[in-house]
Amino acid sequence: MDSACCSKTCNPFTGAEANAVGVHVDKVSKTYSGVSVLSNISFDVQPGEIFVLMGPSGSGKSVLLRQIAGLERPTAGSITVDGQDPSLEETRDRVRLALVFQAGALFNSLSVYDNLALYPREHRLGSEAEIRERVMHALQILSVEKAASKLPSDLSGGMKKRVSIARALVIQPQLLLYDEPTSELDPVMAATIDEIIATLKDEIRVTSIVVSHDRDLALSIADRVGFLMDGRLIHIGPPSGLKAPEDPRIADFLNPKIDIRNPRFKSLEA
Repeated sequence: MDSACCSKTCNPFTGAEANAVGVHVDKVSKTYSGVSVLSNISFDVQPGEIFVLMGPSGSGKSVLLRQIAGLERPTAGSITVDGQDPSLEETRDRVRLALVFQAGALFNSLSVYDNLALYPREHRLGSEAEIRERVMHALQILSVEKAASKLPSDLSGGMKKRVSIARALVIQPQLLLYDEPTSELDPVMAATIDEIIATLKDEIRVTSIVVSHDRDLALSIADRVGFLMDGRLIHIGPPSGLKAPEDPRIADFLNPKIDIRNPRFKSLEA
């Protein structure tokens, strides 16, 4: 890395641009204490693709994301990232994978800058000047460089999301996993995060897997969408299929019918 290169037009992530990786999920099942959470799931994600995984709460989306990240191992079946088991240490040394947590998972005792610099410092990924270049470029990509000296507690929800994505970019990821990146955000900020995820596909050619309830996100950025229901993959296809889904279970999820006679809505009658 050229430590003299520090402008927005000079990208310290250039070395990662051509290295997006593929993901292969083959007949994956997961049980906890005998309870099935995922059942016989198979799909592929191509290098450089944005794959959005949708489904109701409790359908197993975040569980599947943890298997892909290598944080857990499937009970049955297999997952490979660039042909390697993501749970193995040698894979983590070879493949750059980052997970953007739903709640951000920022360290409140550290400044934004130090949150981003923590991993490269601990893993000695360059001199302090090189780490600074990498951190500041990630913050610039997400337009949060002015927050570098702030604590996470001083940031809005949208800013925390941006900083969390910036922290993931610092490792120059080949695979970027997002867990509900637009949850708890207003529509304007959610649209901004959507745009950021889409832009990163071209900016650093990273493969992205996004877990989300957000149909607008899927329609605007996904190359393909997978739909989980009760731990099973019931649909996979282009996002256009969400506009008029043939499966009634997907239609009911995306366009719920509310029965105002339900006792839960009695308070609305006044």
